[in-house]
Amino acid sequence: MAATNQTAEAWDEQTPLDPLQYAVAARDRDVLSIVRKALSAGQARLAFQPIVRAGGQRVIAFHEGLIRVMDDTGRIIPAAQFMSVIEETDLGRELDCNTLRLALALLRQSRNLRLSINVSARSIGDMAWRRVLDQGLQGLPDLGERLILEISEASAMLLPELVIRFMAEMQPRGLAFALDGFGGGHTSFRHLKDFFFDLVKIDKSFVRNIHDSPDNQVIAEALITVAHQFEMFAVADGVETTQEAAHLTSIGVDCLQGYHFGVPRFTI
Repeated sequence: MAATNQTAEAWDEQTPLDPLQYAVAARDRDVLSIVRKALSAGQARLAFQPIVRAGGQRVIAFHEGLIRVMDDTGRIIPAAQFMSVIEETDLGRELDCNTLRLALALLRQSRNLRLSINVSARSIGDMAWRRVLDQGLQGLPDLGERLILEISEASAMLLPELVIRFMAEMQPRGLAFALDGFGGGHTSFRHLKDFFFDLVKIDKSFVRNIHDSPDNQVIAEALITVAHQFEMFAVADGVETTQEAAHLTSIGVDCLQGYHFGVPRFTI
């Protein structure tokens, strides 16, 4: 489903055998155009969702900064409509640069803020993204200590050697790293010990209705145990109910994130 510009162009150059596939390719091409135009016009902002410490006090540990792209009318373009389309393209690198640039600017303004943002392994290897990071860290030694880079399991395993080298280079500068979607099936425990993740986010599929799902209870508890064995904090992502939060807290999760604690907002 993740068609690129080349895919759409290929469909333009030949008689479509499948009208549905042609429609999908044309839609993806339109989405690429809309997102590219929005980024060029500076129509991107961060929305913030709190991550709270487990235990009932709702003390905020940090916020996740989620990129939001707006069309010409100011309406948010749902990320689900374009993330899978652009993540392996140059536009994906540009989006990650915008996300990092916005995060660094906010961290410079708000000295008490700690923020996590998403980045792909391909962007880590992109010189433009690295320049944004290096320039943003200059002059403020403590800024790196307030930035957490989240990398999905799938992305980390795409270029593991690159990710490991980058972590080794950046951790002395204070940056922390989170493994997003932990338990989703891409990262084996054999590889996990080679990375330098400071925290993991348990995949949402194991959090949903955990209080009523013995299978999810066993898996989530095992993932928390593994995280703690490797001296990583465990964050439960996608928490939507009091029952889910209570059960996750009872089995030792360190932090909680989800609509139960706050929806992403443009203000903190």
